[in-house]
Order: sequence, then C-alpha cells, then structure tokens
Amino acid sequence: MRKIIPYDSNLKIIAKRLRQNATLSEVILWKHLHQKKMLGYDFDRQKPILNYIVDFYCKELRLVIEIDGDSHNHEEAYKADVIRQTEIEQYGVEFLRFSNKQIKYDILNVLFEIETWIENKIDNKTF
Repeated sequence: MRKIIPYDSNLKIIAKRLRQNATLSEVILWKHLHQKKMLGYDFDRQKPILNYIVDFYCKELRLVIEIDGDSHNHEEAYKADVIRQTEIEQYGVEFLRFSNKQIKYDILNVLFEIETWIENKIDNKTF
C-alpha cells in the first residue's frame, strides 16, 4: 500500500498563483505532459508536497520533475534543493531534474529521458 504524502494546504493558493504565472520552460514542458500525453500518465503541475511545491508530479509513478533555473546555480539554492529533495524522497518519490536551457533548446532529449525513465520503471515494476 502506498503512503499518502501529506502537504500544507496553505500552499494550494501559492501553487495556483505559480500555475497562472508559469515560466516559459514550464509552459514548454507542460505542453508535453498534460492530458496524459506522456505515455498515458497523469501529471500535475505546481503540486504541493510536504511543505514544498514541486514543478510537476505524477502520483502513479511517484515521480517529480523539476526545472532548475539560474537561481539553482547559487550554493544556498542548491543546498535548499538537496534538503527538499531528500525529505520528499523519504516518501518513495524519485526526481528528474532539467535545466531551463535543456527545456528550451533540447526538449526532444528531455522528453526521451522522461520516457526512458518511465519505461524502465514499468519494466522493473518498481512503483
């Protein structure tokens, strides 16, 4: 039986605001994830998990996809990402991370990497 991942309900308002003000990279990737376009899996965007909001989340696969912008190049932001990811991974969630540049200029390889991850997950029946 899967653990239910708790979240701070106050984050729902912030998540909605983030969806309404998406970055270009988020819009580009969302175009390929929404309406079960990614191998039939349902993704949410700007999803509250624990005390955080992740960019994209597939509950069935327990997969978070994060887009790292320029702010992630700073040491403090990187450390915060590591802490956040470690806390969420304790619930059996896995992460895929891509940079803004990858999304904007190499979307086909990003999509291939996501598809490959999902296919490996299905083949190994690890969800």
